[in-house]
Amino acid sequence: MRSYKDAVMDNARWQSFEPRAGDIFVCTPAKCGTTWTQTIVANLLWPQGEFPGPIVNGICPWIEAKFMAADEMHEMLRNQTHRRAMKSHTPADGIPWFDEAKYITVVRDGRDAFMSWCNHVQRMKMTELLNEQAVREGLPEIPTFDGVDYHAYFREWLDHNNFFDVVASYWARRGQPNLLFVHYNDLKSDLAGEMRRIADFLDIELEAEIWPSVIERCTFEGMRKADTQIGNFEMGFEGGIEGFLFKGTNGRWRDVLDADDLAAYRDKVAATLPEDAACWVESGAGALSPQDN
Repeated sequence: MRSYKDAVMDNARWQSFEPRAGDIFVCTPAKCGTTWTQTIVANLLWPQGEFPGPIVNGICPWIEAKFMAADEMHEMLRNQTHRRAMKSHTPADGIPWFDEAKYITVVRDGRDAFMSWCNHVQRMKMTELLNEQAVREGLPEIPTFDGVDYHAYFREWLDHNNFFDVVASYWARRGQPNLLFVHYNDLKSDLAGEMRRIADFLDIELEAEIWPSVIERCTFEGMRKADTQIGNFEMGFEGGIEGFLFKGTNGRWRDVLDADDLAAYRDKVAATLPEDAACWVESGAGALSPQDN
């Protein structure tokens, strides 16, 4: 695997991972619907909502994140007796690929991901601690955002966020039968349909009468109400789960980014993504051919 390491993540943590048939991996760039998809997967696995622990960093941990000691995380995964689900923010060439596992990659228009990232870094409580550790390890620090100069921070995001690397790496694998593409726009426009598509991909069947409650728990408001069932956000984010699940909307960049910013974005897309991948990132399912879908 190619090595990826920064202030938050280290994909070397995969080295002790012990796979099982049926493992599920939610693989996304940051701020593209990761927690949403983790919540969907958890509700499909436990359709009565009786989760055996918090979803984020509990029953669906982030493999590469340094928040939990690697030995502790792998021991936790070994002790799980249920079908397992895990999260990754690493490009596909930096994680192992198992034929008997299922991979779900989720993406969003990069400009929307950027706006959500701005909120994320402003509210994250661990930045100073993580940056101190990064300095000790000789790694770049997490760039902070002053909440004012979106234009400078957008160029920082374009240059250093791994959004484009993650998208390109999974797009290159799009013909593989154990990989499903999901788009944030489609989750917003047809949550029920996308959840059924994910369930079919994971070979999960639910009784018809239980679907409405399962879907309701996966709406934006349903997730906010779940609070500690999703994860302990009070510890890591100002505003708790409402600070983490902040807006859940698209298009806020239209009132923030200027013509030069948008030109820089188009240049970055053209330099890093094939044309069909660029259409997918911006448009969702309508840009996929049937065999990719």
